[in-house]
Amino acid sequence: MARINIQFTLFSAFYSPLISAMSGGFLEAEGLDPEWSISPPGVSALEALRNGSAHVVQSALSQGFVTLDKGETPFAVHFAQVNEMDGFFLTARKADPAFSWKKLAGAEVVTFKGGQPHAMFKYACHKAGIDYGKLKLITPGGPAEIDKAFRDGQGQYVHQQGPFPQQLQADGVGHIVGQVGPLIGPCGFSSLAATPAWLKTDMAKAFIRAYRKTRVYMNERPAAEIAQAEKPYFPKIDEQVLADCIATYQQLGTWTPHVEITKAAYEKTLDIFEYNGQLKQRYRYEQVCAAPPAAD
Repeated sequence: MARINIQFTLFSAFYSPLISAMSGGFLEAEGLDPEWSISPPGVSALEALRNGSAHVVQSALSQGFVTLDKGETPFAVHFAQVNEMDGFFLTARKADPAFSWKKLAGAEVVTFKGGQPHAMFKYACHKAGIDYGKLKLITPGGPAEIDKAFRDGQGQYVHQQGPFPQQLQADGVGHIVGQVGPLIGPCGFSSLAATPAWLKTDMAKAFIRAYRKTRVYMNERPAAEIAQAEKPYFPKIDEQVLADCIATYQQLGTWTPHVEITKAAYEKTLDIFEYNGQLKQRYRYEQVCAAPPAAD
């Protein structure tokens, strides 16, 4: 078995295609023994590629934009998608079957201060026809701090990835009222990145064979089965909550079977960051993305 080091920028059920490559035994079947980690707060997972501590990282196309905006050439490329749609939810204090995004105007929302979650959320508000500037934002920090703030009584709404919202609902703390993804549509939300040199290796070929099989598994197997295999990775989340979260993402279509980052998804991501004023120019697909390794 060859050790493959994988690092996540954020770790949640939203990134199940990469988690299930491990929990479903797909990497092991290709002779790869996965060792995984989460990047430290404030540190890009791409640094693990730079220093050689990781072979593959879960990242986002926007990391390439940041580098290019500095006038630098990215040392890593994004070669496969993880999620082809935003997977964040809006959770309210009380159930609201008649929820409309317009109810966010003037409301207190616990959310992220910046980064991709902020950019996508702001764009979704734009698509919903509401003024993002009218939201009263509460930004306590990362996912754990956001969850704690809402549980401690802050905010009327909270903006989170699964399975945090599903666990809030199971605990009777909140009720999911909306999703960001359908407002935006397919986009290059999160991706897998590696160095061009690694993508030429036999390990990369073995990885992509395993990952292609995982993508099919994510769409064809029952959510309960996937959740049971992933449960050891989520000790603080109820298994039924995890299954509910995975089922929602399956229905949303965030885990499309293909592994390639499509040019259409890439262009939509450019649209989002351009709207947010976080893009100096519309970079060519080839400046950020690469085709997956050619597996034998």
